[in-house]
Amino acid sequence: MDAHPPPSHVVVSAAGETLWLLPERAVWWPAASMLLVADVHFGKAAAFRALGQPVPSGTTTDNLARLASLAARYPASDLVFLGDFLHARASRTPSVLAALGEWRASLPVGMRCTLVRGNHDARAGDPPPSLGIEVVAEPLRAGPFALRHMPGASPVGYVLAGHLHPAYTLRRGSDSLRLPCFVFGEHGAILPAFGAFTGHAPVASSVGEHVYVIGGGRVWRVPARR
Repeated sequence: MDAHPPPSHVVVSAAGETLWLLPERAVWWPAASMLLVADVHFGKAAAFRALGQPVPSGTTTDNLARLASLAARYPASDLVFLGDFLHARASRTPSVLAALGEWRASLPVGMRCTLVRGNHDARAGDPPPSLGIEVVAEPLRAGPFALRHMPGASPVGYVLAGHLHPAYTLRRGSDSLRLPCFVFGEHGAILPAFGAFTGHAPVASSVGEHVYVIGGGRVWRVPARR
């Protein structure tokens, strides 16, 4: 019996750098002491409830708890949001903003937070200045990477992006299971949506791409297409 279970994360190489793909739907870049997440969509459920939709509560609390756990586990000096921090203007409820303030105050002293604006940020507006989050337009250059919200090739570096909320369907006979995933291609990678209350866009494994699904508290590489 193996006394040492396999690690829950997967280590990949991109643009000459080592990245950890985490089951929390985040990326850890050890050399830069940077955590990256995409598409948190804080306050999405609150925005739906404002429209009279019966959606679950507590998603903001769940998202913030997972972010706080990551910050406690990894010695990050930077936390970068790859777009879509707040879902909509209706997301800026007193309870959501209060929870965000408590979360920000709980982070390690000196941790920098940066938001690369996404399409939802344009409508929701920037985070309140009290959160101390620097907001920039894409791309944000970081070493060999172009940090963006929108996927696609960039002349300034290998792209790390979000936006699509990718999910991959595993099939075995008549059974199927759709799981959030990371997608790495020749010119860039797409992170899964970090938010607990988000939809997903199905992706297929194309030639030259590598897909890593998240399930059972682990990250798994999908065999490449030939």
